Amino acid sequence: MSLSNTTENAVLKCLLQGTDPSYRAGATQYLALFTGDPGESASLAAECDYTGYARVALTKSSAWTDGGSTFTNAALIQFGACTAGNNTVSHFAVVDTASGAVNMMISGALSGNLAVSSGIQPQFAAGALSIGAD
Repeated sequence: MSLSNTTENAVLKCLLQGTDPSYRAGATQYLALFTGDPGESASLAAECDYTGYARVALTKSSAWTDGGSTFTNAALIQFGACTAGNNTVSHFAVVDTASGAVNMMISGALSGNLAVSSGIQPQFAAGALSIGAD
């Protein structure tokens, strides 16, 4: 698991200067899928691009279950089904916008790669995605 450089700086500003990041107040965050590690620089170059893909909206107050030092997704998360193209999904990220440029808060690797091709709908059962503080 990795916090983006932007998030690391935002946390320091929050703790040391009392400044909230602009994206904190929003009630919605988005889950994005990637074919490679977006890294701490929050590169969108490897975001999935199969036909039918879109980031999934998550309500902050109910999307994640607090397990102490690890959070997991509280419910089934379903992405759009692939109607054309293909991707091998290896990473996910929590971002602040439905499309385009983002503030990427955190990213991580999936437990295994997911091959997406026509007719495949990426989905994650409740508890399948895990985010923890290292």
